[in-house]
Amino acid sequence: MASPPPRHAATRQLILESAIFLMRQSGLTGAGINQILAHSRAPKGSMYYHFPRGKLQITSEALVLYGERVAAAMDAALSSKKRPSEKIRALFRTIAERLEKSHFEQSCAAGAVALDLHTEVADLGPVVSQVMESWQAVIARHLTMASRARRESFAGLVLSAIEGGYVRGRAERSSQALLQASEWLALMADQESA
Repeated sequence: MASPPPRHAATRQLILESAIFLMRQSGLTGAGINQILAHSRAPKGSMYYHFPRGKLQITSEALVLYGERVAAAMDAALSSKKRPSEKIRALFRTIAERLEKSHFEQSCAAGAVALDLHTEVADLGPVVSQVMESWQAVIARHLTMASRARRESFAGLVLSAIEGGYVRGRAERSSQALLQASEWLALMADQESA
């Protein structure tokens, strides 16, 4: 199958970027077709040309793209340090910087969408779950603990602290909750790896 012309590929990418931006800002409810069109400035016909299944297709593809980017950012942060505690601090510092860069107006697209899931968009549940599982796997891969089960469990705790830190960060307009969580988790990571 031939690749779409560059102009079409750029429009498609712009629509996905707008969906990601809007989901990070206000979840699924803020990423409707009209909002995505307004933010992307794409013609309505382009929306249905690239995404014939509508909003669920756009948001699903945008979440997968967002998930891949976050996984890469997590991997880079965790790879940048050697000791377990340093890895955890680097990861949380990366997340805190993302929150600060958005002026505390954008959090995690997957977490925000998870809060909006209801029966009409139930098909997005597995997408959000797979994205979060991929992040948990990235974190677990960088941990040195006694067993795979402990690495995965601790990675799940780290991910839960990140998602909670985003919620508190937006409410408090501060990255303090993320940084405090990182200190406790850093201590635990060193203890578990000793």
